[in-house]
Amino acid sequence: MVNGRTGAEPPRRENAMKGWLALTLGLLAVVLGAVWTVQGLGYVEGSVMTDQRIWATVGPVFVLVGLVVIWLGLRARARR
Repeated sequence: MVNGRTGAEPPRRENAMKGWLALTLGLLAVVLGAVWTVQGLGYVEGSVMTDQRIWATVGPVFVLVGLVVIWLGLRARARR
């Protein structure tokens, strides 16, 4: 018996799902940040954000935030 549970019991559902929200949101932030970066740099045309320096700056920051959120999600999953 470990932590009040025997080995025969299945893992609790809340532990099995821990970290998935952070991983999903982090991945979404990384993808959006990458798209914003290439739009801001002018590689993707047909958008209001094309060739706008602010998006070339905000994009990489958003990618970094997404990577931190992914890292936190992976740590939460590893602790279960």
